[in-house]
Amino acid sequence: MKIAVIGGGPAGMMAAITAAENGEQVIIIEKNKSLGKKLLITGKGRCNITSSLNMSEFIKNVPQNGKFLYSAFQNYTNQDIINFLNTQGLEVKEERGNRVFPVTDKSIDVLECFKKRIKELGIKVMFNTVAKRVVVQSGEIAGVIVESDSKDEVIKVDKVILATGGMSYPLTGSTGDGYDMARELGHSIVDIKPSLVPLVCYEKEICQELQGLSLKNVSVIFEDELAKKVIYQDFGEMIFTHFGISGPIILSGSANLVRYKNLTELLRQKKIVVRIDLKPALTLEKLEDRVLRDFEEFKNKRFKNSLDKLLPKKMIDVIVNLSGIDAEKTVNSITKKERQNLIFVLKNLRLTIKDFRPVDEAIITSGGIDVKEINPKTMESKLVRGLFFAGEILDVDAYTGGFNLQIAYSTGFTAGMSGNVK
Repeated sequence: MKIAVIGGGPAGMMAAITAAENGEQVIIIEKNKSLGKKLLITGKGRCNITSSLNMSEFIKNVPQNGKFLYSAFQNYTNQDIINFLNTQGLEVKEERGNRVFPVTDKSIDVLECFKKRIKELGIKVMFNTVAKRVVVQSGEIAGVIVESDSKDEVIKVDKVILATGGMSYPLTGSTGDGYDMARELGHSIVDIKPSLVPLVCYEKEICQELQGLSLKNVSVIFEDELAKKVIYQDFGEMIFTHFGISGPIILSGSANLVRYKNLTELLRQKKIVVRIDLKPALTLEKLEDRVLRDFEEFKNKRFKNSLDKLLPKKMIDVIVNLSGIDAEKTVNSITKKERQNLIFVLKNLRLTIKDFRPVDEAIITSGGIDVKEINPKTMESKLVRGLFFAGEILDVDAYTGGFNLQIAYSTGFTAGMSGNVK
């Protein structure tokens, strides 16, 4: 059987390797001049390969259509990708938050493992080649029309695996081509939105003043103030930017926020807020004790000079302003009510969400091929025999922590091993 894999990212490479290992004749069609361009930038160039959590926990970390991935996750697990890399000569390590990285801290080394195996299996790769259309005859795959060197060519194949990615990071080649090809074949596309993306805040001046400040070990609560409902909460690291907020716990929050009902209207009404607890390890009582100790030590200083032990220097002016306490007031003249206002701000730094950053700044895409039209056990289209899907093109997306790359491997493997379609 001859198989064309469209897209040379992690899902496409895994699909191609799996199919070739099953004895199939495989060709990868890649629009870039090299494979795995997006893989190189994952994990800030270190590649968060997967998570060490038990596979039964993975679905809980996929807020969009997680149950669809049950079979794929069983077919190819986190241990399978680790074993694959080990076999290719690359060891891995586990870091905080169950995140698995290569011991070298270089994503290029992960990519080289895929490329090495592709070469070993003799898989043909067509670089700088754009797949324009999938050819179907009598309801079955017949070929792919590609453009290379400004010329169109028809490649006859029995099976096509669409692994073109989403629309995040378009410079890596993820420009939504696969959606158009699938739509032309009758598939439905769930609205494309950014996910795992930084958030824009209405409080622009505060965010600009704090720009570049990274906070570790804080907790956040995303809340719908109109319904008085908690949308998402998390603990970890975040960072302030010139437009708003970013960092792991903010990106994961965006993945929940993106599919929240009536979101556009709630954002317009300024009803979606993030509450940041700067001291989550301390109860209100313990935080008050801590503030009282500091105030006793600095009782003759001005208020603005009394918070050095409690807060990062960059944050002091903002917290002083939000507390409503005169910055020039001496500490020993601060009232109990003023002190409680300060404690409230420390436990409830409130920012109002205005919007998401654009999809081309998102780590992944929310939306994609409607999974109702795909067989979850094989990744084959229910509409066109011989058409398969893998990776981010699917309407599945997960939190940060290696889950999205595992989706790529698992769906790629499943699509690749489903060989005998005729």
